[in-house]
Amino acid sequence: MRHFLTSLYLLGTFLHTLTKCTMSATDFHLDGDYLIGGLFNIHYASGGLYQTKPQAIDYYQRFQMMRFAVEQINNSTYILPNVSLGYDIFDHCSVTKNFPGILNLISVNGLIQSWFEPLKNFSRVMAVVGPFTSTDALTIAPLFMTDLIPLVSYGVGSSRLSNKIKFPSFLRTVHSNDGMIEVIVKIIVHFNWRWVAFLNSDDDYGRDGLDLFIKKIDGTHICLAYTKALNDNTNYSQIFQQIEAQKIYVVIVFAPEAISEALVETAVQVNFRNKVWIACDTWSINKRLSKMKGIRNIGTVLGVSQPVETVPGFNNFIYSTKRQTFFKNEAQNVFCNQACNCSYATPEDIISADSSYSFTVYSAVYAIAHSLHNALQCGDGKCSDNITMFPYMVLEELKKSNFTLLNQNIQFDENGDFKSGSYAIVFWNQTGDAQEIGFYSFYPSVQFFINNTMIKWYTDGDVPTSFCSAECPIGYVQKQTGIHKCCFNCEICPNGTYINVTEDPYNCINCKDTQWSEKGSTSCDLRVVEYMPFTDSWAILIMVGAWALVAMTLSMSVLFVVNYNTPVVKSAGGPMCFLILGCLSLSSLSVFFYFGKPTVAFCILRYLPFLLFYTICLACFVVRSFQIVCIFKIAAKVPKLYSWWIKYHGQQLVITVAFITEAFLLLISYSYAAPKPYQDKVWYPDKIILDCEINPKAISCSVILPLLLCSLCFVFSYMGKDLPKNYNEAKAITFCLLLLIFTWIIFVTQYMLYRGKFILMFNALVVLSSLYSFLLWYFLPKCYIIIFQPHRNTPKYFQGLIQNYTKTIAASNNDVSP
Repeated sequence: MRHFLTSLYLLGTFLHTLTKCTMSATDFHLDGDYLIGGLFNIHYASGGLYQTKPQAIDYYQRFQMMRFAVEQINNSTYILPNVSLGYDIFDHCSVTKNFPGILNLISVNGLIQSWFEPLKNFSRVMAVVGPFTSTDALTIAPLFMTDLIPLVSYGVGSSRLSNKIKFPSFLRTVHSNDGMIEVIVKIIVHFNWRWVAFLNSDDDYGRDGLDLFIKKIDGTHICLAYTKALNDNTNYSQIFQQIEAQKIYVVIVFAPEAISEALVETAVQVNFRNKVWIACDTWSINKRLSKMKGIRNIGTVLGVSQPVETVPGFNNFIYSTKRQTFFKNEAQNVFCNQACNCSYATPEDIISADSSYSFTVYSAVYAIAHSLHNALQCGDGKCSDNITMFPYMVLEELKKSNFTLLNQNIQFDENGDFKSGSYAIVFWNQTGDAQEIGFYSFYPSVQFFINNTMIKWYTDGDVPTSFCSAECPIGYVQKQTGIHKCCFNCEICPNGTYINVTEDPYNCINCKDTQWSEKGSTSCDLRVVEYMPFTDSWAILIMVGAWALVAMTLSMSVLFVVNYNTPVVKSAGGPMCFLILGCLSLSSLSVFFYFGKPTVAFCILRYLPFLLFYTICLACFVVRSFQIVCIFKIAAKVPKLYSWWIKYHGQQLVITVAFITEAFLLLISYSYAAPKPYQDKVWYPDKIILDCEINPKAISCSVILPLLLCSLCFVFSYMGKDLPKNYNEAKAITFCLLLLIFTWIIFVTQYMLYRGKFILMFNALVVLSSLYSFLLWYFLPKCYIIIFQPHRNTPKYFQGLIQNYTKTIAASNNDVSP
C-alpha cells in the first residue's frame, strides 16, 4: 500500500503540474476562505472521446445546485458570517479522466503530500461533495480517507461504504442500498408476489444491491427465480426469453440510468409484454422512458425514488446566472475536467430536468457549511479567526450534524449514512408521469404506505400475481418440488394436525394431546373430555338397580332365616345361601365406582370387590353343583369319596381355598400393575375418554381362578341335567351360567367396537347382570315356592321326588342288563 501511494504521489504531482487549468472565474471555480470540492458526472467519456455537451441536463442541474447553495451560504448572515466559502468542481466523467481532478483537490500548492511523511500542510479543501456513483466512490475514497477529508456523497448507494474502518471520512445525504432494497422488498411483500427476477448492473452498485436483496428475502416467501448482471454487451432479448420461459411476472431492475434505459427500450422493441417492473431510484422517474411510445405494452411500472424537494430561489438563480462556455482545446480538456459547452441548455431545460437528487446536493453543501460554522465557533455575527482549520475537524462536526433544512432533518448515523428522510413510491400512469402513490419514511419512525387504488394495473383489474406454484387451498401444506421453496405441490394436512401458514407453510403441525383437528385444519380445537358422571340418567338407573339387588338379598336372607329348616332352603345350600347372598351384595359395590371422574381408588374398587366376592359365589356354586351330583350319582358308585367329602368338610375347604387363592392373586396383580386413571386419546380424535387402565398381564392373573370355577361349575351342573324334574338346582345353576357367559360375550363384542363413555355404563350393567343372574334365576324361584307353594316345601314332597328318581334309575339299569 505504501509503495502504491508513493507511486501515485509522484504521478499525481507530475500530472497536476502538467495539466493545471487556468482558474479564471468559471462555473467550476470560486475563490473563498475555505474551499469545498465538487465531483459531478456532467459528461461521459468513452473510447478517448470527450463530449463537451452535458451527458444529461439533470446532472448539470445538480452541478448548478452546488453553486447555488454556496452562493446562498455566502449571502447568509447566519451561517459562516465574515467567512467566504469557495469551491473547486470537477467533471467526474470517466475512470481514466478522474484522477487529475482528484489529485488537484488533495494537493497543497500544486504538490501532493507523501503518505508516509509527517503532515505539515493541508489542502484548503475542507470537504468534497460527491461523487454520484458507487464505483467512482469506491475508487477514489481511499485517497481522501488518508487525510480524513470528508467525502459527502449525494448519490452513492453501495453499502460497502458504510464500513467506517475502511472509509472513516465517508458520509452521504442519501440512504444506502440497504434502505432502497428494504423498500423494494416491502413492495413485493405488500402485493404478495413470490416469483421475481432481479436484473442488476455488473458493477459495485448492482452487485451490492443483489447481495442485499438476497439477504433481505431470506426468511420471507419471496423466491429469486432469475438474476442477471447487465453490461453494455448483454443480450437483453435472451434475458426476456428466459424470464418468459420461467413464467416470471415481476422484474426488478437495479442498475444505473443508462443501462436501465437500454433494457427497457429493448423490452419495448421485442414486445416483451405484461410484467410488473420495479425501478430503483436511478430511473424510476425517467421522463423519457415513461413517455416513450409503446411503454404501456411492457406492463405496469412501479418505482422507488428520492422525494423531489423544491429549493426556493434556485429557479431565479438559473435564470440570472451567466451561462459560460469555457472551452480552450481538446488536448487540454482531455485532462482538465473543468469545461462545459453548456450554452445550448436553456434555463427552462435545467429547471424541468429530474430534480430528485438536487436536494441531496443542497443538503450536502449545507451540512459541510454547518460543520465549518460549528468548528469555527461562529456566533454573534462572526467566526473565530484564531482557529486553524483541518479537514478532520470538519469531519467531527459532520458526524454530529443535526439541523433542519427546508423542513427536513439532516442527521447522520454512526456509519455516516443519512439517518432521516424518506423514499417516494411512484407509478407510471397513463399520461406518462411518475405519480406518487406511497412513501417509506425513516425518521422519526419507519412508516410504509401504498395507496393501491391509485394504481391502474395492466390487467385492467386485480393485482397481477407472480407465483411458481399457485397458492395452496386452506388446510394444505406446501411440499417443495425443486430448489426454490416457491415451487411446491399441495398436500392436505391429516387428522390431528394443522397448518399455520404464517409460521411454517411447509409442515403440518401436530395438535397437542388435549386437542384435535379435522383433515385440512388451520387450528386445533380442545377435545371433549367424557366420562359417566353420577348425575347421568343411566348411571342413576344402574345404581338404583344395585341398591335394589342389595335390598333383595337382604329380603331373601330374612326369608331364608325364617324358613331355615325347610327342604327348599336346605336344597338351595342351607347356610351357604347366606354366604352367596352376602357376596352378591358386596360384589355390587363395584358398580358404584364405574361412575364419576376416575381416581386411583375408584379404579381399584371398580374391579376388586367384584373379582374377590364373585369368586366366592362361583366357588359356592361349584360346591353346590358337586354336592347335587354327588348325592344322586357319585355317592352310590364311589361311597368313599362321599364319606371323605363329609368327613373333611369339603365345601368349607373348597370355598376357603378359593377365597385365599383369589385374594393372593389379586395382591400379586395389583402389586405388579394396579389399575389407574387413564385418558383414552386414540379411539376418538375429538374426545378424551376418562377410564381406568388395566394391565393385561396383571388382570389375567386375577381372572384365571374365576374362569376355572365357572368351567367346573358348568360341568358339574350339566352332569345333573337328568335329576328329578322338580329338583332343579342344577338346571338353575346351568341356566345362570349360560346367561352369565352370554352377557359377557356381548360386552366383549361391544368393547371391541365402541370405547365411548357409555362403555362404562355397559360394563357396570354387565356386572349387575352377572349378579342378578344368580339372584333371579337361582334364589327367586325358591322364594316363590316358600311364599306361594308351601305344599312343595315339605320333607314328604322331596322324599317322593327322590324315590321316584331312584325307581326310574333302577328300571333303566334292569332294561340295560342281559
